[in-house]
Order: sequence, then C-alpha cells, then structure tokens
Amino acid sequence: MQPLIRPRATHRQHAQALAEAGVHPLLARLWAARGLAQPTATDWQALIPPQRLTHVNTAASLLADAIATQKKLLIVADYDCDGATACAVAIRGLRTMGAQVDFLVPNRFETGYGLSPAVVELACRHPAGKPDLLITVDNGIASIDGVAAARAAGIEVIVTDHHLPGEQLPHALAIVNPNQTGCGFPSKHLAGVGVIFYVLLALRAELRTRGTLPAQGGPRLDTLTDLVALGTVADVVRLDANNRLLVTQGLKRIRQGRMQAGIAALFQVAGRDPQQAGTDDLGFALGPRINAAGRMADMSLGIHCLLEDEPARALELAQALDTINRERRSRETEMRDEALAQLDTQAQARAASVCVWQPGWHPGVIGLVASRLKETYWRPALAFAPDDADTLRGSGRSIPEVHLRDALDLVSKRLPGAIAQFGGHAMAAGLTLHKSAFEAFAQQFDLAVRTLSGHDAFEPCLETDGSLEPGYFNAETAALLAHQVWGAGFAPPLFQDRFHVVHQRLLKERHLKLFLEKDGMRLDAIWFNHAEPLPEAIEAVYRLERNTWGGRTTLQLLIEHARPA
Repeated sequence: MQPLIRPRATHRQHAQALAEAGVHPLLARLWAARGLAQPTATDWQALIPPQRLTHVNTAASLLADAIATQKKLLIVADYDCDGATACAVAIRGLRTMGAQVDFLVPNRFETGYGLSPAVVELACRHPAGKPDLLITVDNGIASIDGVAAARAAGIEVIVTDHHLPGEQLPHALAIVNPNQTGCGFPSKHLAGVGVIFYVLLALRAELRTRGTLPAQGGPRLDTLTDLVALGTVADVVRLDANNRLLVTQGLKRIRQGRMQAGIAALFQVAGRDPQQAGTDDLGFALGPRINAAGRMADMSLGIHCLLEDEPARALELAQALDTINRERRSRETEMRDEALAQLDTQAQARAASVCVWQPGWHPGVIGLVASRLKETYWRPALAFAPDDADTLRGSGRSIPEVHLRDALDLVSKRLPGAIAQFGGHAMAAGLTLHKSAFEAFAQQFDLAVRTLSGHDAFEPCLETDGSLEPGYFNAETAALLAHQVWGAGFAPPLFQDRFHVVHQRLLKERHLKLFLEKDGMRLDAIWFNHAEPLPEAIEAVYRLERNTWGGRTTLQLLIEHARPA
C-alpha cells in the first residue's frame, strides 16, 4: 500500500529562537516542527513535583506507617515491560527505605490481567506469608472486585496506575493515577513505572519529614532511572517534556555504565552497546526481551532479571529471556504468515478492518500479530486465539482514525452477549469473545469501524522533516540524532530527498542494499524487508543511522519508503 507522504509544518520563528538559545541548527528545526518553542530542561530541577499527583502524599504516609510497623508489603505487577520495570523500581526503592516487600505477578494464561480475586487468593498463599498491604503497579484502576476481595481477606490496597479509569473506582486506601478525575498533574502520560517512581519520591520526602531519614538524606532514587526509562519507552507512552526528562536521565546513567546488572546483561545478549544507548535500544531490543517472558511464559523471570545484582546470574536470566524472545519471534512469524494466507483467500482482506483467528494460535502473541496486520493493511486489526472451549481471547491494534475501544463498545451494544468482556484505549484493546459469535462479531466490528470513522478505506501517512541539508550527510549527524530522546508523540526524524541509484543488490534474499548518489555525494543505504529492485531515480523517505564495521563508523541511510522520482 502506497503511503501518503506529507512534510511536517515548519515553524521558522521557533527554530530561530531555539538556535539562538544554543540548540544545534538541525535539532532546532526538528524540535520546532514537533511543537517546541524553547529548549526543555532535562535536569532534575525541571521535574514536575510529586505533590501535584492526587493521593501521592496519602500513599506516602501509608507506606511510611507500614515501614515503621514492619508490615508485609506485596507488589502486584502487570505482565508487560512497564509492569516489570515498575515492579523492580518498587521493590528496589522500598527495600532501600526499610520495607519488607516482595512481589506477585499475574499469569496472563491463568489469572488474567490486574488485581483479580484469583490474584488475591494467590497473595494470601504467598511464600513470604499473607501480606498486610498490596500495592499495584501499572494496574489496579479497574480492579473493583479484586480490591474488594483483598479487603474481605483483611488486606488493604494502594493502587498506582496510569490507565484510564472507568465510571467506578476501586475502594483502595489511596489511588495514585494522573488520569483519575480531578488529578491536576500536568503530565497525563506517565507510564506505570513513572507513577511508582513518583510515589517513592513522595515516600522519601515523608520519611525525611518524620526524621526517619536525614533532612537531605536517604537513598538516591536516580539510581532507578535506567528502569524508569526502559518501562517508559517500552510502553510507548507520549514522550512529553516530563517523560523526556525521565528517559534522558535514565539513558545518561546507562551510557555512563551505571545501570542495573540486569539492564547491562540485556544489552549484552541483544548485542547493543550501552555507551551508545538510545530509545531504539530500549524500545526494540530490551523491551521485547522482557515482554517475551509475559507473552510466552512467566513475567517473574523478567522481574528477577531486573532485580538481580550479581552480573553472572543476571546474564543467565537475560540469556533465558533472549531464548524465550527467539521462540516468540518464531511463533509470531508463523502466526502472521497464517493470518496473511487466510486473508488473501477471503473477501475480508478488502474490508475496512481485519479480524482473524485460528485454533492453534498462542494467546500471548496475538497482540503482535494484530499489530503486523494493522501495518500491512493499514486498518484496525483484531487477532484471536482460543481461550477455552467456548471463548476466544482477542487483542487489537488501531490506526489514528479509529478509536478501538469505542468501536468495541459500539459492537457490544449492537450485538448483546457476544463479547464477554473488553477494555483498552484508542490504539490498543483486548476482549473475550464467545466463539460462536465470531462471524457476526467480525461483520459488526467492520460496520462499527466504518460508522465511527466515516470511511470505508484508510490511507497510511508518512510525516517527514523534508530535505536534509547537504552538510549533514555524515556519521556525526547520525550520532547527534541518536543521542536525542525520540518516541511516541515526539517522532524520530524522517527525511525526504531525491537520489540516483548507483548500485543495488539483494542481501539474504530479503533486504535491498543500495549505493546512492546525491549532489556528488556517494551514500550507503539499506531497505530492510524489501526485495523489489528500484529504478535509477528515486524519491526516498529515510532516517540516518551509524554503521560500524571493522572499527570504522560511517553513515547509512535506512530507507522507509521509496518511489520513482
């Protein structure tokens, strides 16, 4: 499918102001196009104060009381990278402040998502003993029944989460969530790991006020920012100024070699250099290896890796995660190919949505398959796997034109009883569907997509930063860009230029290796997963990358899209 290529709006006045403030001219242009009018501070003084989070002081006071009376605390985590890093931050931070704390992470195949009554039962039988207080991280805002079950069992609950709340909130002692009604915290985009990091900041302040810690003393919580950065980037939350500050601080520690043993081990097994660490490493190398544990096996393996202080043991755990991730990739490829083959033979491939399932599919991988189908067909996609004899478990990914949760809500009203339960947000959602209703559901979902969007088809769009100035085609510029924090809501730079194709050949029968010429410059380029030859003159959308080979670092263009010039 040919994308629409659209240059970003340029803001020359903002770019000029940034450049005059000392920002590199290219960065000034790129930042201005992303809405910045002045440099954003990345030092700790610019962090939004914890006190602006609703209930954060209440949570801190409750935790301080629990530590003073040596109550047993249990972290209830989520089974993705955000949840795993949030759990590791909570455990490490609370222990440095004297807490007795352990963790429990739900198994997505047994107890489902979040603090459910089944998880409370597991908590009551925890090897460390029945806890006095549960603290949720990256979940809990929807755990009405779970919190009630915990309190019935004599266990109190503090909820820390970042997901959107429903009409009803759980009856917890405190709820810390920037997205709850009435919370005045300016950044609504904190990841789950960011929320618990803020709770720890408030707890340390509370312990200082009580005299338990010296006035300016206590643990250095910035030692946890490598974990905060990993969870924030991996959860694809919007990188607003506050999140960019947190990620910048985390990357700074990683590049300096001052990271957790588990993070260092994950860099090693991924074959990435921590001294050159960027958001791509966190999002595409480390994050998937942690996520694989929750998708294919048990996320406690990933959490143990992030909690391990002995480098040799951390490396063993990271290698185990790497093995699971290889299995995940294999299953994902197999399922994606089966889905594409199924769609190629069905009229549904021409619909406004994609909705597929097969009996042997793995429920931990369906979200990734949905994501691949969304990218392939550029329309909302749902993939399902068998849940039990009568139900299917589904995961969906959407495009900007369609709010996925709203579409599922509309189907639930038009097809009562078909969906057992659903939840999510605009771009991703999950559901449980009665198997007998699949065909009717697929038709109604397609109709809901058309109704809500007003479209029968959708066109992908590539936003570019226009032409790259001639003096910037070098490895130094690639290094400059790689050193910045890019991600969701602050897209990495994409440039658009015309080139002459000097030479092209196929690598591993899958990737197109190119030698390009522009204004007398010879440039190395590659287009991954593209095997079709190109004409002599092309217009290409590309990003800059450093390519190190034989001890020498040069510029390489990564082609995202190309068409005849």
